[in-house]
Amino acid sequence: MATRTTRPGGMRGGARGPAAAGSVTGSAGPAVRARSVRLPGDPQAASAARQFVRDSFAEWTAQRLPCAEGLTGRLTDETVLLVSELVTNAVVHAGTTVELRCRLDPAPGREAEADPGAVALPGVVVEVSDRHPTRPIRAREQGTPAEDAGAEGAAAESGGHGLRLISAVAESWGITYHRAMKTVWFRLPVDVDVPGAGERPEPEIPYDDQLQRELRAAELLAPAARRPARREPGAGRVDNGALSFLAEASDLLSGQLDADQVAALAAQLIVPRLADWCAVWLHDGDGGAPGRGIAASGEEQRLAGVWHASESRTDALRAALEKQPPEVPAGATPGSAPAAVRWPWPDEPGGYEPDGHESGGYEPDGAALACPLVAGGRRLGTLLLGRGGLLGFPDDVVGLLEDLGRRVARAVATARAYSRQERISQVLQRRLLPRGRAQVPGVESAVVYEPREGAWAGGDFWDLFEAGDGRWCFALGDVCGSGPEAAAVTGLARPVLRLLARDGFGVADVLDRLNKTMAREAADSVAAVAAAVAAAGAGAEAPVEIRDEGEQARFLSLLYGEIVPHPGGSGGARCTLASAGHPLPLVLGTDGTVRVVAAPQMLLGVVQDATYVSESFDLCPGETLLCVTDGVTERRSGRRLFDDEDGLATALAAGAGLDATALADHLRNTVHAFDPTPPDDDLALLVLKAAGGPA
Repeated sequence: MATRTTRPGGMRGGARGPAAAGSVTGSAGPAVRARSVRLPGDPQAASAARQFVRDSFAEWTAQRLPCAEGLTGRLTDETVLLVSELVTNAVVHAGTTVELRCRLDPAPGREAEADPGAVALPGVVVEVSDRHPTRPIRAREQGTPAEDAGAEGAAAESGGHGLRLISAVAESWGITYHRAMKTVWFRLPVDVDVPGAGERPEPEIPYDDQLQRELRAAELLAPAARRPARREPGAGRVDNGALSFLAEASDLLSGQLDADQVAALAAQLIVPRLADWCAVWLHDGDGGAPGRGIAASGEEQRLAGVWHASESRTDALRAALEKQPPEVPAGATPGSAPAAVRWPWPDEPGGYEPDGHESGGYEPDGAALACPLVAGGRRLGTLLLGRGGLLGFPDDVVGLLEDLGRRVARAVATARAYSRQERISQVLQRRLLPRGRAQVPGVESAVVYEPREGAWAGGDFWDLFEAGDGRWCFALGDVCGSGPEAAAVTGLARPVLRLLARDGFGVADVLDRLNKTMAREAADSVAAVAAAVAAAGAGAEAPVEIRDEGEQARFLSLLYGEIVPHPGGSGGARCTLASAGHPLPLVLGTDGTVRVVAAPQMLLGVVQDATYVSESFDLCPGETLLCVTDGVTERRSGRRLFDDEDGLATALAAGAGLDATALADHLRNTVHAFDPTPPDDDLALLVLKAAGGPA
């Protein structure tokens, strides 16, 4: 086993550090608390590692282990950052599983052994191991001259920042080479009260200088070319919590589908670490979330949120900012690269008295910065922030905020695109579905309609409407295919059904005419594709665009019928219906028996000259007619279908005696309980029950 240990002064030691880190039992010192996890070598490993560190710190704090009170947010940020970089390097360069081990060590650090005058502090030891021991560590040694870096420096550029960050942040660190494993470890001190801790007070640093030093290491994460590192007095006091911005910002912002939530998360990243207050203005335009006061022109902007480190000052800050909304600088082009600019400190509603006491204001004067949020060449808003007591933000802070602003803008653009799609889908769904369900005299009705998970409009549709002359018509259809193409066919079929029914056509005639309409649509689509292929083969420009297979799907399964209630209010009704390629309807009798009441026929839209026939029967008082789509009958559980061995008829018989609404709920629950996974198809069913019957 070969070991290299590096200490803050650039010294190299022997095998003592890692050897101790590799064992939990058998130590003569204080008890050691450790947690470990094995992670797969995939892109999700870094995210899982960060969560594991946070969970470990939370568990140790909850258990009130010795020194756990020193696991502050700053220490957590530093540990998470270093672990994220090391795990990412292991996945990218080793490609094997990664073993992560965290240890809370109440024992003094090894620096106390090397420097007897140092204050002995407990610490957190973290080890990251991979199974590729022969792969070199892709980073330069600290102190390697820039002129001698050569290809090794280029390798460091592509290999991440793990060791460079460790050398700048960790109290001590090292690399251990085992026969079949390579381990990189580091140690961070836990800041707790220990004897002698007050003997070496750190000198006070002016705030401007301190803030610059806190963010000096931000260069390591910036996309610009690296410069040779310079060691400055006091560099060991760098507050590297700010470095976790770029490592964590993408994880926090990605996947957010609400622009206001993106704004809130961005502010939480900034306040109070980099600024005392933050505000986000958004240009909603046509991309804002539904119900949020969307501006029609897209030029107006709204104050999406205001955050202040002191909540009592938020209202005063909001009032001041609303009087000074940010504007696009004169001469700025819409697609110009976003650059943060100085911004006037907002006027204070109250301000401060001459003696320095507050008079109702929110903050003394300071530095303010406006960072445009630009993505895809469009300005989506402005990130405005400020910090009291500063004449201006250091350049390192400005660069970090510009990088964060680009990530926020991309997240806002994604959320706006999702909101736009959601709003369009909701509008289409409202137009594709009937606005209400007609009340048929003497007949109870209930409907269950559920598009598959993740879809707002699908290929299933239903209708129940009055056709005149004492007739009520119902329909339950399913377009072959899914998504927008299927929804477009639904938008054609349902209005045609209503128009033909109200013109007095019977059930069979309605299906004949609808079939011809569907077949002509399909023929037109095929002819257009054939013409496009022929034109492309002859070298001419295609007259139409060749359509996808899903767009050409114009076939429709439909169960359509009409109900004529028996006169005199005696209960029951006369039903006439036909099934065109659709699951057959079932009738539940008053004695609990189930029967099929239609014969199968051809799908609509397949053969233009197909002829359809209808069947009539009496729906006696107390009997129930059930119509479903194949989302019910073909619901899967492993290799079984819901309707295998007459599963639908069995479920219907089990609901004997229930009214229409209760029976519909019973069937829906039975279908969902058939398999624990959500249905992968639209689900629709229509229940019609004749009033009366045996008590």
